[in-house]
Amino acid sequence: MLAVGAQRSDAASEGEEIFNGKDLTGWSGNPKLWSAKDGAIVGQTTAQEPLKMNTFLIWTNGEPSDFELHCQFRITPNNNQGFANSGIQYRSKVLDPKNWVVGGYQADMDGERNYTGIVYEERMTRGIMAVRGEKVVWDKDCQKKVVGSLGTAEELKSAIKTSDWNDYVVIARGNHLQHFINGKPMVDIVDDCEAKRAMKGVIALQLHQGPPMTVEFRNMRLQQFGAQRAEKSSDEAAGDLRQLQGAWQVTAAERSGEALKGEGITNTIVIVTGKSYRTISGNETDRGTFTIDPSKNPK
Repeated sequence: MLAVGAQRSDAASEGEEIFNGKDLTGWSGNPKLWSAKDGAIVGQTTAQEPLKMNTFLIWTNGEPSDFELHCQFRITPNNNQGFANSGIQYRSKVLDPKNWVVGGYQADMDGERNYTGIVYEERMTRGIMAVRGEKVVWDKDCQKKVVGSLGTAEELKSAIKTSDWNDYVVIARGNHLQHFINGKPMVDIVDDCEAKRAMKGVIALQLHQGPPMTVEFRNMRLQQFGAQRAEKSSDEAAGDLRQLQGAWQVTAAERSGEALKGEGITNTIVIVTGKSYRTISGNETDRGTFTIDPSKNPK
C-alpha cells in the first residue's frame, strides 16, 4: 500500500520543448523532405522523387544520455502497397552528415503496425533487438535472451491507432530502455552488451526509403536526468525502495480499500524516481511523493 500526495499537471509541461511548433529551428535535415506544418514536424516523400536511402531530421542541441522523450506521431502510406515506415532515433550516431544518415537505437513505427513499438538498431549489427511484447536482456557476450513478456505482439498492436495520432514515450536510464505507446509498454531491454550498446547520442526522426509516405510528429518534449538526479542515498538505494525504481504499468489500483475500475487505470504508467512518483495517462500526469509501509503486503 502506498501513501501518496499528488498534484495534477499536464504532460506538456514536463521537460524541454524540442520542437517549437512553428519551424525547424534546432533541427537539421533535407529541406526538400522535412517541414513544419500545423504544429507538427512533417516528413514527406513523393512518387516524382522517390527516396533511395533512409534519411533523418536530426536534433542539434545535444546528445542526451538518461531521459524521457514524449511525443505524438502519425504515419500515413500514400501508396497502394500500404507501406510507410519511420522511427525515433536516440543515443545514436551521425554517420553521414551530408546526407543526414544516423545509426543506433530506434523506436520503430510503420503504417501496418507490424514493427511499431519495437527496438531496432539502425545501421548497426543487431537489427531487431526486441519485438513488441518482449522483455529482453542482451548479455555481456552480446547474445539476446528473452526473460519475460509484456503481452503478445497482437494484443499490443490493438492499442496502436492507424492513420491517427499515437502517444510515444521512450525512456532510457543507464542500460535500461523502454518504449510505451498510448500507455501500453511495448518493449523492455537491459543492454549489458558493452561492446555495442550506446549510453548517449543524438535524437533524430526517420524518413524511410520506398514508396510515397508521410510521417508527422508533434508535442515533442525531452526530460533529461543528470548524474545528480541519478544518485541515491544509501537508504534509498536499498531494499524495497530500490526495487520500485523505474517505469511500471498499472494492472490494478484501489482507494480506501475499494478497487478502482476503468480502462484509464490499466492504460496508466507509473515512473518512480527515489521517493517521488509520476503517472502518465494519455496527455495528463499526476505526481507526488510516497512512503513504504513495511507492515503491509504489498508494502
